[in-house]
Amino acid sequence: MKLERFAGNPILSAHPDHPWEDLAVFNPAAWYDDAAKEVLLLYRAAESGPEYKCWFGLAKSRDGFHFKRVSDQPALSPSVEGYDGATIQDPRIVKMGDWFYITYACRHFPFGQFWIPEVRQRFVKPDCPPEFPHYLRTNATLTALAMTRDFRSWIRAGWITDPLLDDRDAILFPEKIGGKFWLIHRPLEWVGPRYGTEQACAWIKCADDLLGLPAAPSRLLIKQRYPWEVFKLGVNTPPIKTPHGWFTLYHAVGADKHYRLGALLLDLDDPGIVRHRTPDWLMQPEADYELEGFYRGCCFPCGAVVIGGTLFVYYGAADKYCAVATCDFGQLLEHLRQCPA
Repeated sequence: MKLERFAGNPILSAHPDHPWEDLAVFNPAAWYDDAAKEVLLLYRAAESGPEYKCWFGLAKSRDGFHFKRVSDQPALSPSVEGYDGATIQDPRIVKMGDWFYITYACRHFPFGQFWIPEVRQRFVKPDCPPEFPHYLRTNATLTALAMTRDFRSWIRAGWITDPLLDDRDAILFPEKIGGKFWLIHRPLEWVGPRYGTEQACAWIKCADDLLGLPAAPSRLLIKQRYPWEVFKLGVNTPPIKTPHGWFTLYHAVGADKHYRLGALLLDLDDPGIVRHRTPDWLMQPEADYELEGFYRGCCFPCGAVVIGGTLFVYYGAADKYCAVATCDFGQLLEHLRQCPA
């Protein structure tokens, strides 16, 4: 089974008149407001300057395919002097009660236009004394937590991953399980015999408090197994609760460095247990807008919603565009339930 691309992709492109998003818009988080009958996209937006700073923009749609920007200003910007002072990227949205909880990757220093070697080299290592904290000296990517009720007023709660690790693809579950908050994450440094994996992969942890998650112990969730899973692997979309388990999408980087997507079904009571996993990919880069961009050969979703039995998967294409693909959610679940763990 495969996801079907929307014929009108890309659904969002860079806006030449908005300096904060004049280069690229991609990797969108998604939320479906059942009361308003509209899809909300919180997307990563990049400027064209050499620092390659990123913001979050907001767009809405009544049909899930055709989106309109809410404002000509960012919904959320990097902080002035904080841990996310240079870039915010790759948001994921869950909602608990009246509040939206957004996990997002961030850096204190810019990391530059990575696709241009001579520019990227200027931003690889910040000029820091050896006494500075590790994440500053290495310009590591951390994952932070922000909360909002309306996407206008925000609370930045702080780090939700260990600041001694380069840790991203961090995704919350939309409710407590067994009285605890659960987080899937992908620490880049956890490779080798000690961790039982040769490449960065997905781990899971839980804690009584959201800001207790950085210190909580982790369990290995999934690692590379199939031929299309060669290099780093991480979970993409906030889990969707079904009668059969928690559904989520994950990515793996192949030998050709292309990002492909698979699906997982996790145990309802202990999401550290994988019940089913697709042995073949559901989507791979094939369209021009997925193959030509700032990362060639990338489909990277940060949000998926179910509307009227259809799964809408919102993804970044080649680090340049926002796009959407769909499938019958019931059929996908039935297919997934036939797959081994």
